[in-house]
Amino acid sequence: MNKILVTGAAGFIGFHLSRRLMEKGYAVTGLDNINSYYDTNLKYSRLKELGDFRFHKADLTDTGKLKEIFEHEDFDLVCNLAAQAGVRYSFENPSAYIQSNVVGFANIIEMSRLHSVRHFVYASSSSIYGNNNKVPFSEDDRTDNPQSLYAATKKENELIAHVYSHQWGMATTGLRFFTVYGPWGRPDMAPFLFMRSILEGKKIRIFNNGNLSRDFSYIDDIVEGVVKVLESNPEKGSCKVYNIGNSSPVQLMDFIHTIEKVTGRQAIKEFVPMQQGDVYTTYADTSKLERDFGFKPGTPLEKGIREFYKWYCKFYEIPE
Repeated sequence: MNKILVTGAAGFIGFHLSRRLMEKGYAVTGLDNINSYYDTNLKYSRLKELGDFRFHKADLTDTGKLKEIFEHEDFDLVCNLAAQAGVRYSFENPSAYIQSNVVGFANIIEMSRLHSVRHFVYASSSSIYGNNNKVPFSEDDRTDNPQSLYAATKKENELIAHVYSHQWGMATTGLRFFTVYGPWGRPDMAPFLFMRSILEGKKIRIFNNGNLSRDFSYIDDIVEGVVKVLESNPEKGSCKVYNIGNSSPVQLMDFIHTIEKVTGRQAIKEFVPMQQGDVYTTYADTSKLERDFGFKPGTPLEKGIREFYKWYCKFYEIPE
């Protein structure tokens, strides 16, 4: 049985990935610092949903705790999803991003090297492309023009992983996620914010007057892709990066209209200028992922929103 460490296990993607891996028979160990960036009750509820689950409340900057965990386990695989999330918050609290996303990342990849982890998979981000005028975004595009510190830290992760692959022969794979949404989602992200405000009859702020598009990607698709990457058997020294998204960008106003259709309620809209750190569009070229793993996400937007709506009403005890 493969033993795997999932960091950020109380987070949105980490929770779903841990649950799927457990269903498949993996021995999963989770790690998360349960910080207060967003509602910790949601994080603890995710962990409770996982049931009998080996879990460590710990921070990636705590090298002593990491060493203790790795010395008591013999991990075959590590999937590092732990990070200080959010683009806009990086303008308010930059040090949190340096500590978690750079220092923490360096600690977990070094510990994985020291303990001969077979495959180190980690979360990168579509934000790494900045305001790239060429679409769809390809892994071969330049990524040296980040629009936020968050994006810069994800670029740094990829550079660190490159060195570990080429200098020490580690197999590393980075996954550039594109606007993931669905049940148990993050309250700081637009899909959750829009759903909450529409259901509560509150105003939603629409940046750049709605002239934005996002490659909204349903969580089940993303998890399936991550599992396929984890289950691959890369050669020593392999250093790969893949886009993982729906490869079908949606205009922001169309996304809001879909929520209105699913919920049967009208949004109260406030159109505002472009927000610092935002980009105009995200659009994943997923041809490399499809080529190497035979995988292409494809959950239709309305189906994904319906599943998210059903979960939201159940979790927050709201009549559908």
